[in-house]
Amino acid sequence: MKLHYRHTLVLLALPGFAHADPLTATDTVWIAIAAALVFFMQAGFALLESGLSRAKNALNVVMKNYMDLCVGTLVFWAVGFGLMFGTNPSGWFGEDQFALSQADHSTWAMIMFQIMFAATAATIASGAMAERTRYAGYLCGAILITGVIYPLYGSWAWNSNGWLAQLGFIDFAGSTVVHSIGGWCALAGIMVVGPRLGRFDKQGKPRAIPGHNLSYVALGGFILWFGWFGFNGGSTLAASVDIAKVNLNTQLAAAAGAVGSTLLRLSTRRPVLLTETVNGSLAGLVAVTAGCAVMSPAFAVLTGLIAGALAAGGARLLLSLRLDDVVGAVPVHAFAGAWGTLAAGLFYDGDLFNPERITVQLLGIVVAFCWAFFAALIMYLVVATLFGLRAPAIHEQRGLDLSEHDETGYPEFPQNSLYNAEMTSQAEGRQ
Repeated sequence: MKLHYRHTLVLLALPGFAHADPLTATDTVWIAIAAALVFFMQAGFALLESGLSRAKNALNVVMKNYMDLCVGTLVFWAVGFGLMFGTNPSGWFGEDQFALSQADHSTWAMIMFQIMFAATAATIASGAMAERTRYAGYLCGAILITGVIYPLYGSWAWNSNGWLAQLGFIDFAGSTVVHSIGGWCALAGIMVVGPRLGRFDKQGKPRAIPGHNLSYVALGGFILWFGWFGFNGGSTLAASVDIAKVNLNTQLAAAAGAVGSTLLRLSTRRPVLLTETVNGSLAGLVAVTAGCAVMSPAFAVLTGLIAGALAAGGARLLLSLRLDDVVGAVPVHAFAGAWGTLAAGLFYDGDLFNPERITVQLLGIVVAFCWAFFAALIMYLVVATLFGLRAPAIHEQRGLDLSEHDETGYPEFPQNSLYNAEMTSQAEGRQ
């Protein structure tokens, strides 16, 4: 079976990746290791998102992260991979390789690696929509993201015959293909599901709803950072010397993102928060993902610095619009992902600020927003109408652990105390 995948940028920008199919044994081993690293990022998402949520919803958040990986795996294998990497004569979608049962080892390696990317795109919405979204409604969204929304855009950008790929669109490991797509879906989700009870007062001023375990947030951030070496390094699709520069740029951008977030806080005379610092490093990682193979280390630092500040400013923008993103997923993934995709065109090593390349990058960014946001908006509206997306108020007050799963993440906490504390907090907020 002829392979119709390959990240287009790898072919364009990494001449060392010129060996013929099938992949060598060493390349296959590296892709398998990288896929395992990206799989481990699901644990990072689970810790970060549950830590930023209240104790009464911790189990619910972890369950969403666990099951979107499970259903996403099956759906992407059955449908998404074929749409994304199948034969694509039209430039819009693949027409074969659905639910593969027979293929060569190169195809198996790619399916495994891309399953992890699809799961990452789907799980971004879970943190943004946490603490008030019904479990079944969320999983309906995850199925459609992994089965349709992510693979169709991926086919345009990463299938060698995709129309964006043919224009020379650069997105090495998915700042837009994975992260912005997931982030725009998250934005649609929080608009449809609405803010948490008590998040904004009658004048629209936001009230703080702190997470229950900031140590989880830091640990989740470290795990995501670690997994990103597989996310970006594995996207070389070869055990080659190119991995060295890719992973160095990944490290530099992550560190710069945290520094960028911190500098913004200091410049505005605000306390330096752990949550914003971790999100700053994640924004740096998201941003450099598009251009880590094609920009110099100095520009990777600049990309990360700007991304960290952008994520912090983007979070405040959402609050001013009365949009409740529990974990900051939209600014970290959508905003920083869009910036990183533009930066890949601006800072292309050896051909800086090429207007033609920048135009193509901007086109890819705009198309990603229009496709993912509006497709997800329609999807979540349909899910809300047919199945229900917003949890009932009484369930939200008592916690989704109990109402959605009939068990709790912290069983030693009396549920009556949790309910009474929530009602007291709501009463005080109305005074």
